[in-house]
Amino acid sequence: MRQIIAMGGGGFSMEPDNPLLDRYILKQANKPCPKICFIPTASGDADSYIGKFYDFFNQQNCVPSHLSLFKPPTRDLEQYVLDQDIIYVGGGNTKNLLVLWKEWGLDKMLRKAWEQGIVLAGLSAGSICWYEEGVTDSYGDTLEPLQALGFLKGSHCPHYDGEADRRPAYRRFITQGILQAGIAADDGAAIHYIGQDIKRIVSSRPAAKAYRVNTDGEEALAVEYLGSTKHKGE
Repeated sequence: MRQIIAMGGGGFSMEPDNPLLDRYILKQANKPCPKICFIPTASGDADSYIGKFYDFFNQQNCVPSHLSLFKPPTRDLEQYVLDQDIIYVGGGNTKNLLVLWKEWGLDKMLRKAWEQGIVLAGLSAGSICWYEEGVTDSYGDTLEPLQALGFLKGSHCPHYDGEADRRPAYRRFITQGILQAGIAADDGAAIHYIGQDIKRIVSSRPAAKAYRVNTDGEEALAVEYLGSTKHKGE
């Protein structure tokens, strides 16, 4: 079962006191103590970011590790990746992430991991990367379109409610035909795919939403708030 969980924002780095999305990701491995590997390439392997990952996941029932392309943990990166249950990609510069992954062949390793049923997840750059296209601030102080890995069809925009320029820029790129139609996600919203299909959309914030966006406008999609009575005790 090929799974991707694309977060518009949230998780341990943005919501350190709100574990709902990260615990949801852990559950999708369907193992009592899953191995979860953080890939912080987009941040330049920022030590503080890696530290926050371990601060959270060391307190969960899992086996956390991280994969650095600046200090690789092993010569056999493919085996390292394929030995995981969950791959969790952090935010940062999406363009640099894609360049480094392709240079190291990590893009191909991650596709193999996805096809073998390893859960792929991430936020911001770590959500854009899975789609064919996205909106990024990787090039400087303006938002621009970007070609990504194409595991998921269409385009994607994270931080839809969290950064003022995201919504108008994404809508404009789609209306002008610069980007394909796609899915936008607010901070705190996560889109869970099985193959190319959306299984469900969940959130760590009651008001967080996701949208299907095309040349005709945007359509709000059904979102399940993980903090509701329905989900407590899961």
